[in-house]
Amino acid sequence: MNLHDLDTPAAIIDLDRLERNIFRMAEIARHGGKKLRPHIKTHKTPEIARMQLAAGARGITVAKLGEAEVFTDAGFTDVFMANQVVGEQKIERLIALQMRARLAIGVDSVEAAIPISDAALRAGVTVPVRIEIDTGTGRAGIRNVAAAVELGQKIAVLQGLEIEGLFTYEGAVSKAPESEREWACAGAIGKLVEISDGLARSGVPIREISVGSTPGASLMAKQNAVTELRPGTYVFLDYMQTGWGASLEDCALTVLTTVISRPDAETAIIDGGTKTFSGDKAMEGSKHGLVVDDPAVVFDWANEEHGHLDLRAATLQPKIGDKLRIVPWHVCTCVNMHETLHGVRGENVEAVWNIAARGKIR
Repeated sequence: MNLHDLDTPAAIIDLDRLERNIFRMAEIARHGGKKLRPHIKTHKTPEIARMQLAAGARGITVAKLGEAEVFTDAGFTDVFMANQVVGEQKIERLIALQMRARLAIGVDSVEAAIPISDAALRAGVTVPVRIEIDTGTGRAGIRNVAAAVELGQKIAVLQGLEIEGLFTYEGAVSKAPESEREWACAGAIGKLVEISDGLARSGVPIREISVGSTPGASLMAKQNAVTELRPGTYVFLDYMQTGWGASLEDCALTVLTTVISRPDAETAIIDGGTKTFSGDKAMEGSKHGLVVDDPAVVFDWANEEHGHLDLRAATLQPKIGDKLRIVPWHVCTCVNMHETLHGVRGENVEAVWNIAARGKIR
């Protein structure tokens, strides 16, 4: 089938670009002597995760138990959930998963750790845990050495839990100017090393220091203290990532849309809105994505089912029924809006994959 025969909106994967992106990140990890544990939040698709493992990844990272369940059902047995598990229902699911796979989880409080310890002890399992460290994003995670040492000592005596390391999401690195990113990465690692050393002196040894971002991966791979990389977006990349150094030529996912209205000479309306691209957008310009057919087209606003294209600066003058491919602003949230990925080489559809973990928010 030709991709232009697909009904729209449709998520399209350039398989050549996908394979190159997977290989490139595997080489970054290999040359840096790091383990690679990619985050599946971007693609949510077992077929792509298998490609990552075949290229050298040692396991996968997930954000939610629902994702862990989907991938465990698909045969994945080495999983890290880079998030906290809180609440009786989730703890029950965690223990059930632990009986089928090795599932490590994040912790940043003893309040969350104690009930997990109790449940693990009752079930006769051991749950590996990693202490989350905030290195600048301002969300979850321990923020100083004293708090990390106190938490580590409290968790170390809890039965049914095993501290295996520290983890962070150094997302603040991507916001730094390119000239300052190496310095920002070194600062994040400095904090992790300081905490790791403090824990070791208190009798809590740390085996793993795990970091996770696509913009920071190549720099973090050069940091001696890092043991593991957890990038996610690299498989597809997106319009946002091009502002942080990625090339449009490497963006593997586009959304195929159809022009459904030409209300005037300066406007085209497509059949993809926020329910296709998600609500994530840039602050200005072509906010929702880049129109591959003519980058001068400005995709400036969208509502649920419609996308508005400003053609005033464009050469392209599409007709009703024409199909356009658009690189989304944020690919992770875009993928979560779709049920299916269509893998293509050139314009030929070679694969159709179910996005098995889409919508797994619990």
